[in-house]
Amino acid sequence: MCTLYQVVSSHGVNIHLTMCWYPHKTAYRPLSPRPRLADLWAAEPKHALSFYAHIPFCEVRCGFCNLFTRIGAPDGLSTAYLDALDRQAARTAEALNAAPAAPGDEPHFAQAAFGGGTPTFLTADELVRLCDITERRLGVDLRAIPLSVEASPATATADRLAVLASRGATRLSLGVQSFVDAEARAAVRPQHRADVEAAIGRVRDARIPVLNLDLIYGIDGQTEASWRRSLDAALAFEPEELYLYPLYVRPLTGLGRRATAGGSDPVWDAQRLALYRQGRDHLLAHGYEQVSMRMFRRAASPQAGGTEYCCQTDGMVGLGCGARSYTSRLHYSFDYAVSTAEVRGIIDDYVARPAADFAYAEVGFAMTQDEARRRHLVQSLLQAEGLEVADYRRRFGSDPSDDFTAELIRLDERGWLVAATAQGGRIRLSPEGLAHSDAIGPAFFSTQVRAAMAAYETR
Repeated sequence: MCTLYQVVSSHGVNIHLTMCWYPHKTAYRPLSPRPRLADLWAAEPKHALSFYAHIPFCEVRCGFCNLFTRIGAPDGLSTAYLDALDRQAARTAEALNAAPAAPGDEPHFAQAAFGGGTPTFLTADELVRLCDITERRLGVDLRAIPLSVEASPATATADRLAVLASRGATRLSLGVQSFVDAEARAAVRPQHRADVEAAIGRVRDARIPVLNLDLIYGIDGQTEASWRRSLDAALAFEPEELYLYPLYVRPLTGLGRRATAGGSDPVWDAQRLALYRQGRDHLLAHGYEQVSMRMFRRAASPQAGGTEYCCQTDGMVGLGCGARSYTSRLHYSFDYAVSTAEVRGIIDDYVARPAADFAYAEVGFAMTQDEARRRHLVQSLLQAEGLEVADYRRRFGSDPSDDFTAELIRLDERGWLVAATAQGGRIRLSPEGLAHSDAIGPAFFSTQVRAAMAAYETR
């Protein structure tokens, strides 16, 4: 559900990264000395925390994927991983409860998500254990809050879905990508439409309230007609949400290894933009509202009128070797990689860590007031509802038009903004601005973040 953007590494390679995490992990650096989690969380508000568990395993790695994931979990690795997750959860709970909380600010979780990788790579019994760790170690009441889980068609089995439904899952996101078998093969996503449709049927049988389907445009060989066929196939199931993602060819991925050097292709970029507009207009005509460039929600959805789940709000508690945690002063995680060998090494290191080691943050990025302003603005502006100026003023004591005068003027000159005064005190992207969301986020990057990302070596 994250917007993608592009930077250039020290090797001159284009790296497409996700924009919902600002700053991205490529701007993180090892922390020395490593800060104690208890100190990081001591003064943080804890009455409405978000929780994220990262499961880094998949049954296959798609050709476009540059997420932190590995294929399979041999020799009991998934059990060892959950053991480490349990140790990390215990230390995290100790940190959250270390300082006396003011009345009404005891640790409480308002939303949760299991992501990856593919969380449903875990067996039904392992999913039970993941939920137990979440609830018993951290005190997350999964049945009382929104719980979103990512899945693939092959792993969305009836027994796994039954576990998730019984433990309170309110949203299941299924990575379909294309209903056209030839396009799925071109994206190195080996699956058949019949299997995808069977998986969707199992999700509906499990009665999880919100079904999201991910589709990708810009796949090699895709046409306007075949894109329309995928859209119509998805609409036939009346999913509560649809996400439309552009295909990016990234370094160290299956498609990236096939690609030639040289950077962006203007013809391909124009084709993807045309397919995006076609998809957007088709969904709007079928009763979906646009929440962000990527996300479209059916008007009859249980979440209609709400906002998109956003993973970069302060007060994020992440478990797992690929999860991020956010406090107001520091974003932190473990090391980051894309290549198979490096990912496996990081996972092996994670599962071998003793409990005491999880009481400290490993790598991270210190959040200044300036970085917080940039993050808040990007996070809000890339949503269809835009940035509420009064909310920004309450948080930062300044006006966004004063803090980012030049950047906002440039967007306005391109016709990508709707005037705040005409929208009840909101700065919003125009429809064309939303279509160019990928180019908007980088306009607000700080010099420090740009330098750190440019210096990062993809591995």
